[in-house]
Amino acid sequence: MIHLEPHPDGTVLPVRVRAGARRNGVLGEHAGALRVAVAQPPEKGKANRAVITLLATVLGLRASQIELLSGPTAQNKRFLVRGLSPDELSARIGQGGLGKAGCQ
Repeated sequence: MIHLEPHPDGTVLPVRVRAGARRNGVLGEHAGALRVAVAQPPEKGKANRAVITLLATVLGLRASQIELLSGPTAQNKRFLVRGLSPDELSARIGQGGLGKAGCQ
């Protein structure tokens, strides 16, 4: 289960990132975080921007609604998803099958 935290502007989504992967995709859930893979290397913020773009696409949001809160150089990051409550974000994750292992 992904541990979503309420925030005054939306919801905080924990994400575990694998940068430099073969392709972009959502890999499921691990230790309370959404696992994602991006092809971009972890340099100069390229992977972070790729994660934002990927999350916006799979969640049906604009990239401007997603902001990196912490972990710019770490695998474990926290993103603010603006405009969605934890329940709404959980529903979008569930509808897209994003929380299930093997989704790409």
